[in-house]
Amino acid sequence: MSISLEKVHWASGGSLIVNGVTLDAAPGTTLGLLGPNGSGKSSLLRLICRIRKVQSGVITLGGEDIATLSQAQIAKSTAFVEQQATTEIQVSVLDVVKLGRTPHRSPISIWKSEDEAAVQDALTHVGMLDKASRFWHTLSGGEKQRVHIARALAQTPSQLLLDEPTNHLDIQHQLDILALVSRLPVTCIVALHDLNLAAMFCDNLAVMHAGEIVAFGPPEQVLTETLIRDVFGVSAHIERSSYHGRCHIQYKTA
Repeated sequence: MSISLEKVHWASGGSLIVNGVTLDAAPGTTLGLLGPNGSGKSSLLRLICRIRKVQSGVITLGGEDIATLSQAQIAKSTAFVEQQATTEIQVSVLDVVKLGRTPHRSPISIWKSEDEAAVQDALTHVGMLDKASRFWHTLSGGEKQRVHIARALAQTPSQLLLDEPTNHLDIQHQLDILALVSRLPVTCIVALHDLNLAAMFCDNLAVMHAGEIVAFGPPEQVLTETLIRDVFGVSAHIERSSYHGRCHIQYKTA
């Protein structure tokens, strides 16, 4: 399914956080959402899954205005992976992933074969099936993030939103997580800080600055030395990587 935003605004505490955003994520593609801290990335993701309500403008999921949908209807098609979450409860990996089936079940419904299949498929996708019985608190940071993604996949979503999924992970797990996300057969919007990782794994990039989209398109068109200087405040040299063929940024120090 496609994700589309048309002139979306959202303010908080008298400040305009999302300012007239128009954006399209084509079905089955991975869109990287970039921008400095405070540019509105996380707020935009929360608006798309209606954790926050749009104050003006329209957001559609698969052509349907989210204002006409219930939160339960949205949850059946759209999964949201927030930044690293923690819990003190002694819970297993399997129990965490089972939570992804909540939008598809009533409080009194029995566990069905389709629920079990969705959970098993999700664990397999993220390479955590052999650790399903492990307790959450025994996992590494990268493993916990894989479980978060598995929980989202168990929702069997058509759209997947991820807010800084590689935050606080070492480089191996950053690469593993983004390679996994880019292979998923769903429409993804992923907020990232690392421009080189975004260039490697995303089909298109949208750059936010002060609540607005200031650039959109393929990485090689969006990531220019001028944009990096104007939006991120750093000087850089950009070349095409001989390894993966995407653009690669080398930052300059003063």
